[in-house]
Amino acid sequence: MASQDWFDKDFYKVLGVDKGVSAADLKKTYRKLARQYHPDSNPGDAKAEAKFKEISEAYSVLNDPEQREEYDQIRAMGSGARFSAPGTGAGGGFDDVFSRFGQQRGGTTGGPAGFEDFFSMFDQGGGGFGSGRFGQTTGGYRGFGGPQRGADVTARTTIDFVTAAKGETITLQGEDNKPFKVKIPAGVSDGQKIRLRGRGRPSPDGGESGDIVVTVAVRPHPVFTRDGLNLRLTVPVTFTEAALGATIEVPTLGGDPVRLRVAPGTPSGRVLRVKGRGIQTSKGTGDLLAEVQVAVPAHLDDAAREALERFHELEPKENPRADLMAKAR
Repeated sequence: MASQDWFDKDFYKVLGVDKGVSAADLKKTYRKLARQYHPDSNPGDAKAEAKFKEISEAYSVLNDPEQREEYDQIRAMGSGARFSAPGTGAGGGFDDVFSRFGQQRGGTTGGPAGFEDFFSMFDQGGGGFGSGRFGQTTGGYRGFGGPQRGADVTARTTIDFVTAAKGETITLQGEDNKPFKVKIPAGVSDGQKIRLRGRGRPSPDGGESGDIVVTVAVRPHPVFTRDGLNLRLTVPVTFTEAALGATIEVPTLGGDPVRLRVAPGTPSGRVLRVKGRGIQTSKGTGDLLAEVQVAVPAHLDDAAREALERFHELEPKENPRADLMAKAR
C-alpha cells in the first residue's frame, strides 16, 4: 500500500469501530465482517469482494500494535498532507509533511525530527519505498492482496461407540479419491469436529493450505450411554435381590465385569458407582454409573404365587404412595 493511502483511508471507519477499540473487540468485529463479505459467501459479487479486501486491509494494519501506532501518528498529521510535487496544489507537497516535524526542506531549522526520523517511523532505514514493509512482493501492506489461504474441506465419518471411547487411527477417502488418516482421540463425542491443519485445498497463489474438518458421528451402544466422561447403564435386579441384598456382576466397556454390592432395601433408580471405569482421556477418567432397576416377573407358577400372597399378608401395611399424594395436594 502506498504511503498516500495512510492519509486518505480511515481504517477505523471501514471497520465501524472507535479509535480506542480493544484488540479483542477489533478481532470480533473483523471476523463478523469477514464472514459477511467473504467471496465464498458472495460468489460473483464484485462489490462484496472489494469490501472484503477493504476490511482485510484495515484489519491487517490495526491488528498489529506497531503498525497501528504508526498509522495513528501519520493520521494525526492531518488528512490534508499529500506526497505530491511542491507547489502543485492546495494540498501541499513534501513540505507539508516535514513541517509537522519542525523540519524545513533546506534544513535551516533544527526541529525535533528530520528526514531520517520520518522514514524511521516506517522501519525503512533509508531503504526507500521498495524495501521493508512497503516493498512486499506479494502486493499490498502486510499481506493485503497477498497469498490467499486455501479452502477448508469438510468430511464426515461414523464410528462405533468403543472406537469413540478408546480412540483409534482410521482411514478416510479424500475428495481427490486419495486416502488420508485421521487420529480419533479417546473420548471423542457424537458431533465433535476434528481439524487436520494444512490438509485441505492448496492456496491458489502460494499461501498456506486449508484444513480438513471431520465431523464424527458415534453409533449408539446397546448397553452403555455417555454422561460426560462417565458411562451409564441400567442393571436389572430381582425383587428379592433388591429387598434382601445381593452381590451382582456388572459389565464394563471392553473389560472384565465388576462385582457390585446391592444393599438390602435398594429401590429402583438408585445409582451404584464404580470409580475409574468410565471414559479415559488425557483430561481425566470418568466412572461407571449403574442404575438399579427392579425387574418384576411376568409369569408366576402356583408355588411362587402362593409364597407372594403369604408375604403380602405379612409385609408392612404402609402405603408407598402416601407421600406422593400428600405433596400433590
